Amino acid sequence: MYALKFDWNPITGIDIAGNFKIHFYSLMWIIAFVLGHKIMSYIFKREKIKLEYLDPLFIYTVLATMLGARLGHVIFYQPELFSQDFLSIFLPIRTKPEFEFTGFQGLASHGAAIGIIIGMYLYRKKYNYKSLMWILDRIVIPVASGAIFIRIGNFINSEIIGKVTDSNIGVRFVQDYYHKSEIVKLTGIQDVKKAYAAVTDNPKFATLLEAVPYRHAAQLYESFSYIFVFLILLYFYLKTNKGEQRGFLFGLFLVLLWTVRFFVEFVKEAQNPERADWLLNTGQLLSIPFILIGLYFMFTFKPKKTNI
Repeated sequence: MYALKFDWNPITGIDIAGNFKIHFYSLMWIIAFVLGHKIMSYIFKREKIKLEYLDPLFIYTVLATMLGARLGHVIFYQPELFSQDFLSIFLPIRTKPEFEFTGFQGLASHGAAIGIIIGMYLYRKKYNYKSLMWILDRIVIPVASGAIFIRIGNFINSEIIGKVTDSNIGVRFVQDYYHKSEIVKLTGIQDVKKAYAAVTDNPKFATLLEAVPYRHAAQLYESFSYIFVFLILLYFYLKTNKGEQRGFLFGLFLVLLWTVRFFVEFVKEAQNPERADWLLNTGQLLSIPFILIGLYFMFTFKPKKTNI
């Protein structure tokens, strides 16, 4: 049987100067936001909403997403950063064990979702041209499209990796398995990028490559699934009258996205090692309330006021 297996040992960014580089993960976020802006622009034009409200919505969404995602990660997965490396919580750097420009890493989608909801509430209080549910029902469409690229960024970064697998589908994440200092020591090559490249390109280091286990490409499984989440939302918005049922698209988004997340988590390494032996991991436990809330908005929610 044909095996779909490959090694992942990429250049993860473009070096600018010193420790500063443009990370491809950060570029994926930029693509997600730019595409989201285009989608919302189309929705505004389609529904004859003044475009003067679009740029503030974009700013609120970006800030709410980034702050929510970062704080969510720290609260749910790395609370020790509050005392050990506080600056790294809000800046794309880390100061321990040494200063390094890391780009935007350590972002939790559950925190992003909460942040977006809060951000849209604050936006609606200032720009009262449509109901909060109208905004949430439409903002989830570009959010779903953005999720596709964020998970591709995670794959590029060799983060949120899958569990070890002996199936015919697997990826060897070389840069996750060997730390930078370790790969320099093992290869004797001082340039980190050349050291990593030697592991996959130079037969001399074949034993180092063979030690790296094949894992599920969980990030790509999730990214591929989000394509369908986006297309389903777009279908219900464009081809049915569900866009007029307040809360339905928002609820559908929560159900679809977090159901995908719940099941993909079964093939992911636990992000919180202390809870790795739990029946359900942190990501799954956090997904269940979102799914239940989504079902409520799809089938039970009845706005009492016209401006909700």
